Amino acid sequence: MIRTFLPRDPVARALTASTMALAASNGVFYAVSVLYFTRVVGLSAGTVGLGLGIAGGAGVLGAFVAGRWSDRRGAHRVQVWGVAAQALALAAYSFTDGPVAFTAAAVVAVGARGVHSTARQALLARWFTGAERVEVRARLRVVMNVFIGLGTLAAAVALLLDTALAYRTAMVATAVLLLAAVVPLVRLPRRVPGLAERMLADAPAPSADAADSAPASTPAPHPLRDRTYVAAVALNAVVAMQFGVMTVGVPLWVATTDAPTAVVSALLVVNTAMVALLQVRASRGTHDVRGAGRAVLRGAVLLAVACVLYAGAGHGGLVAATALLVLAAAAHSLGEVLSEAGGWGMAFELADPRRAGAYQGLSQTGYALAGMAAPVVVTALPVRHGTPGWLALGALFVAAGAGAAWVARRAADARPASETVPVGG
Repeated sequence: MIRTFLPRDPVARALTASTMALAASNGVFYAVSVLYFTRVVGLSAGTVGLGLGIAGGAGVLGAFVAGRWSDRRGAHRVQVWGVAAQALALAAYSFTDGPVAFTAAAVVAVGARGVHSTARQALLARWFTGAERVEVRARLRVVMNVFIGLGTLAAAVALLLDTALAYRTAMVATAVLLLAAVVPLVRLPRRVPGLAERMLADAPAPSADAADSAPASTPAPHPLRDRTYVAAVALNAVVAMQFGVMTVGVPLWVATTDAPTAVVSALLVVNTAMVALLQVRASRGTHDVRGAGRAVLRGAVLLAVACVLYAGAGHGGLVAATALLVLAAAAHSLGEVLSEAGGWGMAFELADPRRAGAYQGLSQTGYALAGMAAPVVVTALPVRHGTPGWLALGALFVAAGAGAAWVARRAADARPASETVPVGG
């Protein structure tokens, strides 16, 4: 935990401090935003959904174009721009008075979030190497989960007061916290000599092996022309739809079972705790391409097991349904940490180091598309069709996980022996 929240590396330390403020802002926003838009601004739930749907498209675009920007301008600079733009957009929510202003602010906020998410991945890809790269990413996810929880707890004050002033104050707090997240990033180039040079597309590859395998005379491919990478992104995006199961599918499904609706909060606590405790451990060995693929497959199998348990909860009484839901949440959380770690490993290790930003931009675009598709898939399958839908969703996860493992194995077999990194090495 000390290494997670107080890392020694200056880049990891700056990213951690920035992530703390960013995650706390997200926690407050998730807790109060819908009530603020509907009760204070006066928007209908349909208008909010439509506006956020349009903004989701901006998030996909932002995640993609930020990859090229990171290679051209430097990932550290693009991340500062993205976080600052999102902070200003959140501040603009306090002045929205109708659907047009709300949608405009949402487009900027979600688009900017896509930008700085890609820039963070590109920064990690260029500054760290091998096992350390995936480990730092895993530790940042732990920090993100913990501080989202703290932000959600802080937002409880506004929810208890339940006044327009309280909600407006909370929304302003989200913008202030995001501006605080910019500070450690702005100071980073002055504290880390050579950072700016390392972030550019023409910088030398961070590892000798990568540099030897991609000589300067060979032009770097565009990630969209790299069929192995595109396949890996697409398959991991399908597995990443599991986030929609926990946030959309489970709450709706619990309401149809004999379990009390309050169990939803307990399931979220189980998920948060297990991610915080196990994400770093699950990332070990995923800097190896084969190991990353195996992690995705194991995670997908556990997600399928969770789907079966979720389905079973619909056929039991109060005690049985509650027990099955808790077991499902545990299996789901284990599947989540494994599939995420494997996905990061594939995204980092299959990328051409000369266009790290563009490759990470494509990877983050996959996650953004998964976030848009997940609510539709989850409501169309398990929520609407019950047990058959849960089984179909589980089968989809396993098929995508198996495909990702196959892609990883083929990619590893195609590499020269000198580039192969032993698992745990």
